[in-house]
Amino acid sequence: MPRAYVFLIIAVAFETFGTSCLQAAQQFTRPLPTIGVAIGFAGAFWFLALTLQYLPLGIVYAVWSGLGIVFIALIGLVAFGQRLDGAAVAGMGLILAGILVIHLLSDSARH
Repeated sequence: MPRAYVFLIIAVAFETFGTSCLQAAQQFTRPLPTIGVAIGFAGAFWFLALTLQYLPLGIVYAVWSGLGIVFIALIGLVAFGQRLDGAAVAGMGLILAGILVIHLLSDSARH
């Protein structure tokens, strides 16, 4: 797997962790999850910046935010009991389809 995608996957993982901690921090009233927010977002932006050495900003941001939305929705369902309706699931399916279209069919994904 090319280095850019390794960095991007790590950035998504950090962002997902940080956002999950944001929910658990309860408006920054719980210290441990609050520290997790800072670590998560610092790591996410660090690896996002490294990814930008290899891929264009629009493509990186589309994949980073799209995968983040899907993963956070799944974590919200499992960890916080937040339910998704059919429209939300369909919308997330379209996000994933868009990411696939970008990477499989677009020349923009190549730097």
